Amino acid sequence: MTRMGIGLQMYTLRDVTAVDFEGTLRKVAALGYEGVEFAGYGGIEAERMRDLLQELGLKAIGSHIGLHLLEGNLENEIAYLKTIGAKYAICPWLPQEARDADAWRSHLVKFEQYGKRFREEGIAFAYHNHDFEFEVELDGQVVFDALYDRISPEYLQVEMDIGWVQYSGIDPVSYVKKYAGRLPLLHLKDFRSGEKGKQIDTVELGRGDLPLEAVIEAASESSVEWIIVEQDVCANPPLESVATSIEWLKNHYLSKFE
Repeated sequence: MTRMGIGLQMYTLRDVTAVDFEGTLRKVAALGYEGVEFAGYGGIEAERMRDLLQELGLKAIGSHIGLHLLEGNLENEIAYLKTIGAKYAICPWLPQEARDADAWRSHLVKFEQYGKRFREEGIAFAYHNHDFEFEVELDGQVVFDALYDRISPEYLQVEMDIGWVQYSGIDPVSYVKKYAGRLPLLHLKDFRSGEKGKQIDTVELGRGDLPLEAVIEAASESSVEWIIVEQDVCANPPLESVATSIEWLKNHYLSKFE
């Protein structure tokens, strides 16, 4: 089994970082996370963020960059990523009004353009799914698959959110294998009450319904670089939740490399 990096999507801790971004990063490092994926930078300048990450021994995996920022602030986003040494820029979500088939046809064109620009700067562009990418079709093909069929891997990589994949009624293990070699980033998310049409109930790793160990094994065999913990909503205090999740990973994955 290949040793993958263990990262955290900082969106999970948004309520905590809103109070103390730097202090929260210190706590994330102390828990044993090896990298972080950003969803905003808390107003911290890029040089300061770079120095802080170096001090803490945290790698900058990449950042979730909203569609409005890709459209209106692309060059500044590139500059920030390059300063902190991040390899990935990820479009994380689309607003409700931008999810029909016609909108997706436009996104396909724009995503390729963004991907080309990021690639010029040594950054890989990726897309992070929810469930709605499996609800709309382009010429008989669900949007999730159409994205990657119609845009070259040079310009668009996969960041698969495995929780949303299972929530959408798709076998997560087979889908990881389907995108082997194009899937550098895997969001490891567990949930309960995952019936389609019901609100997703995200929980700490090991406390939900996903076959996490099988998913991790498939990821290891599929050239995944980073397993990234993300919990959309935490019933427990967020720092406690991410501590629980990394302890699960230490016991069920990292212990295999000791």
